[in-house]
Amino acid sequence: MDNQDKPHVLSYSQLAGVLIILLALTGVTVGVSYVHMGFLNVPIALAIACLKVSFVLLFFMHLKYEGPVIVLSLIGTVSFLMIMIGFTFWDVAFR
Repeated sequence: MDNQDKPHVLSYSQLAGVLIILLALTGVTVGVSYVHMGFLNVPIALAIACLKVSFVLLFFMHLKYEGPVIVLSLIGTVSFLMIMIGFTFWDVAFR
C-alpha cells in the first residue's frame, strides 16, 4: 500500500494534542525571553520557532503524509534559505 493511498484525516484528539504542544512551546518561548542568556537568547528562540514550524508543517499542512518529492522540495527550499541567510550574516560580520 502506497503512502498516498492511506487516508490522512486527523482526529480531533490528534489536532488538539498538536495545538497543546504549540501553545506550550509558545509559553516556553515567552518564558525564555525573560531569562538573560547572553548571545544564546536568539538561537534558543529560533530553535523553538523551528520546532513549532515543524509541527505546523507536519500535521496542519499534512506534509507528514505527502510523497517524497514534496518533502525533498521543502528540504531544498529550507537549505537554500539557510545558505542565503548565512551569506547575509557573513557579509555583515566582515564589513
